[in-house]
Amino acid sequence: MNPRVEVLIVGGGPTGLFLGSLLIQSGISCMILEQRTLATSHSRSIGIHPPALERLSKIGVVDEILSRGIQVSGGVAFVNGHKIGELSFKHCRPPFPFIVSLPQCETEAILEARLLELDASTLRRGVRVVRMEKSEKGVSVTALKNEVELCFEADYVVGCDGLNSVVRNLADIPFKGGTYPDTYVMGDFTDTTHLGNQAGIFLGRHGVVESFPLPGGLRRWVVKTDSQLENPEAALLRSLVSRRTGIEPDDSTCSMISSFSVSHFFADSMSKGRIILAGDAAHIVSPIGGQGMNLGWLDAFSLFEAFSLLKKEGWKNSAGLSDVFATYSSKRLASATTARKRSELNMWLGRGSKFGVLQQMVARVIFMPFLRRRFANQFTMRGLE
Repeated sequence: MNPRVEVLIVGGGPTGLFLGSLLIQSGISCMILEQRTLATSHSRSIGIHPPALERLSKIGVVDEILSRGIQVSGGVAFVNGHKIGELSFKHCRPPFPFIVSLPQCETEAILEARLLELDASTLRRGVRVVRMEKSEKGVSVTALKNEVELCFEADYVVGCDGLNSVVRNLADIPFKGGTYPDTYVMGDFTDTTHLGNQAGIFLGRHGVVESFPLPGGLRRWVVKTDSQLENPEAALLRSLVSRRTGIEPDDSTCSMISSFSVSHFFADSMSKGRIILAGDAAHIVSPIGGQGMNLGWLDAFSLFEAFSLLKKEGWKNSAGLSDVFATYSSKRLASATTARKRSELNMWLGRGSKFGVLQQMVARVIFMPFLRRRFANQFTMRGLE
């Protein structure tokens, strides 16, 4: 039998690692169970937005993130090959008037190093949760490591275990949604543009192309496709980018390529008694721009505040338990819904064959001088805290 902890976190990705560090720093005992034996090596999500940076600063990792990442200063938009305007983040709220571009594998490595610095025993890899039993006083969790059964006891269990969350399924929390018709292919190449630290958005009748700077002189390209491609090749992505933007990446420098579809799923509630959800386990929105990863961090910080309140008022007293987590669930699902609506506008603008007069007008309105600051705040995920 393992020692009892106050909070057991299932899932050692960005959300779980951040939550674990917050809890340890505040004196709340926790443990993280992660099914993967190794950390991710894929670049995956790359955008770290200002609201997340403000909260990540609470565990002392922002300096490292800034030293490794690229500060994206704004974006340049093109319609049918013609530049229509720029969107600068410099007037966004300090201290972080920019988006940091950093591959998720590096971000996770920074978060894991900080967690282990705080308490090297917190993270347990290669552990797969298979059963949970709830009571008024806590939750018993059964897991397997190398097919050996392990048992854990906790006051609360937090599912940070992603789209196919075992915690959510075992808690029998409905997860409803569907898929969009949009599909994309993305890849990382040596940067052959003149965009510098700016993102590039290319709109037109063939479908959107989005481009983001990466550390090491690289640039990510994300291209709308008619259907999801199986085993996409760098030469094809290079051809699509060249045709729609006039910029030709060097496909021999491609370090990552993948295709993906887009969906939206939301849990009916992010809490059920002593079981709570955070991040992708609770809500799925468009992955473009790193929204999902950032929403997970905002969830984690809000949940940390809820745990801190419970601890202050008497950890074992569950009188206000339902109210605390109901408030957390309502607030965070509302933020995720807003993020979903913003992403749906972006997808609508990028749907090639449907890119008509109305879409062009909307795109140009976004980049009008008197509206730039408002939309800059939206693109940096303000209002989702």
